[in-house]
Amino acid sequence: MRINKYLALAGVASRREADRLVEEGRVKVNGQVVTKLGVKVDEEKDRVDVDRRPVKLPRNFVYVLLNKPSGYIVTMDDPQKRKTIVELLPSLSVRLFPVGRLDAESEGALLCTNDGELANRLMHPRYQVKKVYEVRVKGFVEDKELEKLKKGVYVDGRRTAPAKLEVIYRNKENSLIILEIYEGRKHEVRKMFYALGFDVRKLKRLSIGGVTIKGLRRGGWRHLNQEELGKLKKLTGLK
Repeated sequence: MRINKYLALAGVASRREADRLVEEGRVKVNGQVVTKLGVKVDEEKDRVDVDRRPVKLPRNFVYVLLNKPSGYIVTMDDPQKRKTIVELLPSLSVRLFPVGRLDAESEGALLCTNDGELANRLMHPRYQVKKVYEVRVKGFVEDKELEKLKKGVYVDGRRTAPAKLEVIYRNKENSLIILEIYEGRKHEVRKMFYALGFDVRKLKRLSIGGVTIKGLRRGGWRHLNQEELGKLKKLTGLK
């Protein structure tokens, strides 16, 4: 197995990022620094270290969907001792890590797994993984503003990809909108509305790649079923 695939499966980095780690001399195989791309390792016999820490492949992959409540940090360890999603996840014999971002104030669908290859592909823009959000914003969002979102708005100097929208209701106090996007930049949804002069009061992710939190209580979790896992793998070219 090529070293970049090994590191991707272990959840260390994507294959491209793993190549960079090798080029920077941060990867060792059996105690020797590896600097050539394409080096192969035997996952049963060879010892692999990154930044002096041992890296091992998981024996069994676990896939969990969490309905994250607001107020929880999406990290597995927080030096500031804030509430993290670890408190919500099941006690398993494997270490899970979150797939992508969901800021502390936001809630909803968050995938967690120890399958690094699938996780990296789900986060890569190449695979166009659909994410659906329920967004409540302050004020009445006019049709002309919605059209701007559909075509793309400028966020951090870059234009967002076209979005699909469905208005649930609108009044002078609030607008509730279902937003469908295929990107995953940091705070992207909030920034999209802020670019039009609207503050997001509540943000909930309803689904990722068709995997939905429907029927899952807030703060609850469940394992992905085989159909859901198959769809995600097909979507990302792993099946």
